Amino acid sequence: MTEQLDFSALWPHWPELLAGLWVTIQLTVMATVGGLATGIVGAAIRSGRTTWYSRIWGAYVEIIRNTPFVVQLFFIVFGLPNLGLKMTAGEAALLAMVVNLGAYSTEIIRAGIQVTPKGQWEAGRVLGLTRLQTFIRVVLPPALQRIYPALVSQCIIVMLGSSVVSQVSYEELTFAANLIQSRTFLSFEVYLVTTGIYLALSITLRQLMMAAGRKWLGVQA
Repeated sequence: MTEQLDFSALWPHWPELLAGLWVTIQLTVMATVGGLATGIVGAAIRSGRTTWYSRIWGAYVEIIRNTPFVVQLFFIVFGLPNLGLKMTAGEAALLAMVVNLGAYSTEIIRAGIQVTPKGQWEAGRVLGLTRLQTFIRVVLPPALQRIYPALVSQCIIVMLGSSVVSQVSYEELTFAANLIQSRTFLSFEVYLVTTGIYLALSITLRQLMMAAGRKWLGVQA
């Protein structure tokens, strides 16, 4: 028996999908800003001399990169409250995404810094800049330029991974899709439309980030 597809039945539920999409966009923007800032700090720490805090940051990077995102999320949601750190589902989702992106972006940015000629550090000293000023003004911009496409791809991966936060009842796009499917039983239609939304969001995010990279960092297309 052939099943008839009925996309028209989804029209009454578009406000729910759009509300979930808006939550996903907000979560992605905040996680991207927080994760990249964390990655820059971590790359600076990991690129310097080996100290106790660089070892601690290295341990954090290895733990996050070698464990599933869903386990990290569950640890934050269900584990941290046992230590007295209680937060809402939205706060936990944002923290999990920032922590995850921070670890991956640390290594991506560090890779760009490692191939920076030592002469740039020496040039900074000659100009009378402190090590921090040299890092921010001389070393970091070309390093970001070199690894920017990889950084954009990682941000998109984290955005797509945000679908996992529906497991802790955070009402983003996938949560809305699951809710609509449970009410309408239109599994194929709901998830096909949701797939299209994620695809469009990924392409849009990539184009916006690459445009920003070309404008502010001189990244080549």
